[in-house]
Amino acid sequence: MAEDKQEKHGEFEREPVPASKTRGLKAFVGMYAGEHCAGTELMIGPLFVAAGVSAFDVVGGLLLGNLLAVLSWMFLCAPIAVRARLTLYYQLEKICGRHLVTLYNLANGVMFCFLAGSMITVSATALGVWFNFPMPGLNDLLPNSTGWVLSVLAVGALISVVAAWGYDMVSKVANIAAPWMVLVFLGFGIIGLRQFIEATGAEVNSLSSLWELCKNAVWKGGEPLSGQVKFTFWHVTFFAWFCNMAMHVGMADLSVFRFAKKSWHSCAAASGMYVGHFMAWLAASILYALQLHLDPANTDVLPGPLAYRAAGVAGLICVIVAGWTTANPTIYRAGLAFQAIMPKVSRFKVTICTGLLATVAGLFPGIAMKLLGFVALYGLILMPMGAVVFTDFWIFPKLGMQPYYAEHKSLKINWAAGIAWIATLVICVALVKSGNPLLQLYFVALPGWFIAAALYIGLSKMQQKGDA
Repeated sequence: MAEDKQEKHGEFEREPVPASKTRGLKAFVGMYAGEHCAGTELMIGPLFVAAGVSAFDVVGGLLLGNLLAVLSWMFLCAPIAVRARLTLYYQLEKICGRHLVTLYNLANGVMFCFLAGSMITVSATALGVWFNFPMPGLNDLLPNSTGWVLSVLAVGALISVVAAWGYDMVSKVANIAAPWMVLVFLGFGIIGLRQFIEATGAEVNSLSSLWELCKNAVWKGGEPLSGQVKFTFWHVTFFAWFCNMAMHVGMADLSVFRFAKKSWHSCAAASGMYVGHFMAWLAASILYALQLHLDPANTDVLPGPLAYRAAGVAGLICVIVAGWTTANPTIYRAGLAFQAIMPKVSRFKVTICTGLLATVAGLFPGIAMKLLGFVALYGLILMPMGAVVFTDFWIFPKLGMQPYYAEHKSLKINWAAGIAWIATLVICVALVKSGNPLLQLYFVALPGWFIAAALYIGLSKMQQKGDA
């Protein structure tokens, strides 16, 4: 009966997806374009300008970094997904044991709540324009007005109810909004450039003159704004590559691409990377650069006012919807992660409580204002488990070691995987704290992946030899 129910709803949470239920390339293109052109883009784009990035560094870094992200989906995540056809959570349970997966779900759920909170913050900035209450500045950590608190609570409550209603409702909202949002983001960039030309009096009649405007007025380089990290070509490259580390290197999208007919269908991720993480980031950063050009003292990163200056009421609606469509599925996913820890509590109740936690996080603008660092930290925390999955699937059979060891030995906790996870995080934090500019938060995940893989192999070899 349980298997019949699983097949009816097409979830296959604890069994491989059958070939008859797999999907082609087209099914993934729209999904990735919609998911990655949303509320986060309105915060990340301006923060690049605040970080003092130059035109070449931001354009070149985004081209390369997004390519590396797509290749990570194609060559790290998708090949395992189409062979095992299991969700990340079930695959981790077979490798790590039920109790360790519970800890992973807790970490994943909390980080999702903070991310959703930053998107509630994005939507609240649009209400700030409508109701004209004071909004937080670039370096504010705490809420600064009653109007801000009330707007965040209102937006958070509405988003939580929709998320709790179920995935069908979340999907409907996203599918209706996504195509329109892509066009509005494109409009932000075109209108922003036109306003820049008018404000500077520049004569732009060719690609070379447009590039000169970008270099001299939009992404000028130089020192970052107060409290921001200076971004170079490599900062942009690694951020674009690793901002979705949890999904590709961290293997969360095993759950998505287990439905793909072929592993190369994961190239669909390019639709999200180059629509959202290229076009939309650049468009949003143009709006912020224009704000600084018009008033250098106005360093506030507030998507609502930025969008209103460019597109009026349509811009405000886009900000609200963009935050909404990002926070909705994020709260839904966080609710699923928490419900896996408390399976006897209804998903509706768990999701409502999850939305409440995300709303509380949204009250504190410091999370959204430091989104570049938060996204890097989020990926870093979940990255070691991706290395564990990759190593267990590909390397262990070649070394004559037992994959899916927790399932093989009926373990609740695979201590080799647990120690590799925690030890990698400790080492990476120590590297960041060393102060070496080559080991900043944005870079340290790359050596961290190899550290996690090496630790897991070495510890598992000792563990399996001892149990033999």
